[in-house]
Amino acid sequence: LKSLGELCGLVSKTGPTSEDLNRTVDLLAGLGDERPETVSSLQSPYKKLKEALSSVEAFERHYLDLSHAAMEMYRAIGRLRSGRLVGKSLAEFYMRKGDPERAETFLQEALKSYVSEGWSLPVTHTRRQIAECQKLLGRTEDYLQTSALLAGDVNLSTEERKHFCQEILSFAGRSGNHSHKVTLSMNVFAQLTRLQFHPSTASVHSGAVLQVELTLRCLMPVSVCIQELAASIHFDIDHGGTHGRSKGTLRQTNQGTVEFEQGNSSAGPPSSTAAGPTLEMDEIQDRSPSDNSLNSVGVVCKNTHLVMRRRENDSPPDMPNCVSPPTVAMKEGGQMLKVQNVTLEPGNNSITFTAPSGQPGNYTLRQLCATVGEVQFVLSHIYPSVRYEVYSQEPQLTVEPLSEPLLAGMPQLVKFTLLTGHYTVKKGDALQLSNTETMPILPSSSCTARISSPDAELVGESALSIQSSDKVTSISIPPTPPYHVLEFHLEVLCIIPSGSDRPTNERLTNGEVRHRPRRYSHPDTPMTAIDQRMSIDCPWSIYSTLLALTFYIPFKTKHSLLSAGNRKYIQVCVQNMSDMNFTLAEVKLTEKQHLSLELQSFNTKTNQLLCSKHSVFCLWEVRWKDDLPSCLQCVFSANFCPLNQDSSAFKPFHYQFQLERVTTLYNVRAEIFPPAGEQHCRSGLVCGLEVCITRLTEPSEGEIAEDSKTDTDGLKTTKLMYEVADSSSNWAVCGKSSGMVLMPLKANATHKVQIEVMPLFAGHLPFPKIKVLKYLPHNAAAAIQPDPDSCVENDSLSLLDKTLDDQGDTASIRSRGSVHSVGSSDQQQRGVAMPRLEPFSLGQVFNNSHSQQVLVLPTADDHIMEVNAT
Repeated sequence: LKSLGELCGLVSKTGPTSEDLNRTVDLLAGLGDERPETVSSLQSPYKKLKEALSSVEAFERHYLDLSHAAMEMYRAIGRLRSGRLVGKSLAEFYMRKGDPERAETFLQEALKSYVSEGWSLPVTHTRRQIAECQKLLGRTEDYLQTSALLAGDVNLSTEERKHFCQEILSFAGRSGNHSHKVTLSMNVFAQLTRLQFHPSTASVHSGAVLQVELTLRCLMPVSVCIQELAASIHFDIDHGGTHGRSKGTLRQTNQGTVEFEQGNSSAGPPSSTAAGPTLEMDEIQDRSPSDNSLNSVGVVCKNTHLVMRRRENDSPPDMPNCVSPPTVAMKEGGQMLKVQNVTLEPGNNSITFTAPSGQPGNYTLRQLCATVGEVQFVLSHIYPSVRYEVYSQEPQLTVEPLSEPLLAGMPQLVKFTLLTGHYTVKKGDALQLSNTETMPILPSSSCTARISSPDAELVGESALSIQSSDKVTSISIPPTPPYHVLEFHLEVLCIIPSGSDRPTNERLTNGEVRHRPRRYSHPDTPMTAIDQRMSIDCPWSIYSTLLALTFYIPFKTKHSLLSAGNRKYIQVCVQNMSDMNFTLAEVKLTEKQHLSLELQSFNTKTNQLLCSKHSVFCLWEVRWKDDLPSCLQCVFSANFCPLNQDSSAFKPFHYQFQLERVTTLYNVRAEIFPPAGEQHCRSGLVCGLEVCITRLTEPSEGEIAEDSKTDTDGLKTTKLMYEVADSSSNWAVCGKSSGMVLMPLKANATHKVQIEVMPLFAGHLPFPKIKVLKYLPHNAAAAIQPDPDSCVENDSLSLLDKTLDDQGDTASIRSRGSVHSVGSSDQQQRGVAMPRLEPFSLGQVFNNSHSQQVLVLPTADDHIMEVNAT
C-alpha cells in the first residue's frame, strides 16, 4: 500500500499531480471487476484498496490503520524487531508528510534495535534521519549531539563527516549568552585512551611538580581548537598526607600509567556499542556414506542461542534513548587541572597538565571537560579511578654502617642520612650527639656533607664543623632545602666490654638513664653482637632521636685453669670469629689483688698472627711465695690490628675473669695389680684397683666451717664420696663401684680403697675414671642451688644420711649434676632435708692416673690361621 501511495503521489507534501491522477485512474481500471464472492462484503480488500487510492486522506487513514495493527500484532507475539521495522517505515512516511516530530519517535525505537544488535550501517543511516528531524524541530542540543556522533562515524564519507562537524563548530562560534553553554558527551567528540603521571610513582611531596599527561583520540575529521581543557579533582585529606613516612614508603600503590579500554566508535560511544557475544563458527562437512566422498561443506554457528536471542525488551545499557549519550554537567570542584588553547588533530593527541600539590592528601581525577565556544564536551566519570598522592614528610635521620659488619674495637665509618622532609635546614642548625664511654666519636680533620635532590642528583658539598666536649658532640650542618638528602660520614669506635664490671649509670643530655650495651648471640653470625644506642637532639624536634648501631665483637675469649699437682697454669684462648686476619701484640696477664703472685709467661712471640676462624692459645704459670690465694682476679690484655697495618693502628683489648678455689686439695692416685700368679693383667680375669686419696694442704677457715666434723680425738674430718666408672666399656667393676670415706682435714692425710675390676679387652687400656665428690650432710647449707634435673641412680633408693654414716660403701652411684640429693623423690617433695653430693671445683682434685694406661694380655695366646690350598 505504501509503494502504491508513493507511485500515485499520495505521500508527498503537495499532494498528487495531474500525472499522478492519471496513473491512479489507470491503476484502478487495471484492477478489473470485483470477484463475485466479495461483492456483498463492505470490507473486502478490493473496496479498501480503491478507497485508499481515491484520496490522500483515505490513503493516510488506511495506511496508518494497517501499520498500527501490524505493530500491535508483532508486539503481541513478541516480534518487537519486526514491529520497529514497521515503525521505521512510518517514520519515513511522516518525513514525507512533513511531520518530523512523529518521525523521530519511530526512528528512535528502530535505533534501539540496531544499536543493541550492533548493526553499524543501519545505525548510521537512522542517526542521519534523526539529525534531520531534530534540525527541523529546532532541538539544538539533541541535534548537536547527533551531529557529533555522525562526525565521528567512519561509515560516512569524509565530506559528510566534515559537514556535521562544521555544524557543531558553527554553533560553537556564535556570540550569545556565555552563561549557558550546550553540554554534550565527551565520548562522541574524543576518547581518553591513556593517562600517565610524571613522576611515574604518582606520589610527590607537597610543593613538588607533578605533571599529568593525557592522550585523547579525537574522533572529528578536522582539527578542532579547544579554548579550555579542564579536569575536576576530588581532594581527600583524611587518607592523604603521610606524616613521618620513611623514604620510598607509600601508603598506597598508585599506577603511574593507566590505559583506558575503548569500544567501536562507528556505532556510538563505547557504552552503547556492545554487539553481543562473538560468533563461534565451525566447519561442517557432508560426506557420502558409501565411499566417504565429500558432498558439501558448510559453516555453522555454535552459539546461535546467544547471538540470535531477542533483546527488544531490554534497552541498551547506559543508553536511555539510543540517539546519543545522556547529557551530563560538569560538577563544580574546588581544584581543577586546566590548559588553554589546545588544538586537537584527528587521531591521538597528547596534553600535559601541571597538577596541584600544595596540600597533602589524595587527589582523584573525576571528570574531563573540553570547551569549544558555546559547546562543552564532558566526560562524566573517569574509570578506572585515577589518583595521585601528595605527602608531607617529617625529617628523618638514620644512621647505618658504611660496610657490613661493624667490628667492635676498631674505628668504623658510619653514614648519617638526613631526609629534610618539609623542614628547611637553616644556617646555624646543628645535631647534638650525646657522648658515651662505650662508643666515642673519633675526631676528624675533614668531614664533607653531600646534598642531593630527591632524584639523587648532587646539588652541592659542604664541610662540616664538629665540636666535641665531655658530654656532647655538636655537628653543624649546612643549609639544605626541603625534601633533599644530606649525607655525611663519621668515624666511631665501639669499646669491647672487658668483663663483668658494672659502672654507675650515666644519664643522657635529656636526663634519661643510659642503658648499658648488652651482648647477645646473633643467629646470622657466630660473632657476639652488641647494640650501641645514641641520643641525638635535632633542631626540628623537641624530642631526642634514639638510634642504634649493632657492632660485632671479632673475638671470643675463653680461659681455663690447668693443674699438675700443686703447680697451676692459666690458659687463655682467643678465637677470631670474623672474616679478617689480625695481628696480636703485647699479650699480658695480670692479677689485680695479690702483688706477690708471679705469672710466668710461656708466650715467646711478640707478635702473633690470628687468622680468620682460627685461635691463639696463651699460657702462664702461677707462682706464689707463701700461700696460693683461693680466688684470683685476672685481666688479660693485648693489642690488635688488622694484618699488614702499621703500629699506630693497634687498639687495646681486655678480658677480665675470676678464678675461685684454685688450690689443689686432694691428689688421687690409682694403681692396677694383676691377678695372683700373673705378671700382667689378662682380659676376663679379675684385677685389683687401689685408689689412694691424699690430702695436700691444711684446711682453710671457710672449709672447716663448711662441711667438717670433729671426731673423738679432736681431729677435723670431712666425708668424701668416690666413684669408679668406665664410660668406654673397657672395664667391668666387680662388686661395689662407689663409697664414702672419712677424710681427716690435715696435710698428707691418706685413705686407700681396694676395688676389683676386670678388663674386657686386650691392649693398652686407660685406667677407669675415678670421681671424688664432697658429701654434705642434710644439715649443711647448700653452696649451689640444686638442679631440678639432677638425680642419683641407685640400686636401692633408700640411701638416707644414717645409712651412709653406718656403712663405708654404697651401691653404684652415678652423678649427673653439680649438686645431688640422696633420697627418695617422695621425701624431697615433702621438703625433708636430704644429704647432697657436690663436685669439687676445677683444680681442687688432681688425678695422677688420668691419662695412665695398663697393658692387658689376651686370655689364651693361641693364633689360628686357616689356609685353603687347591
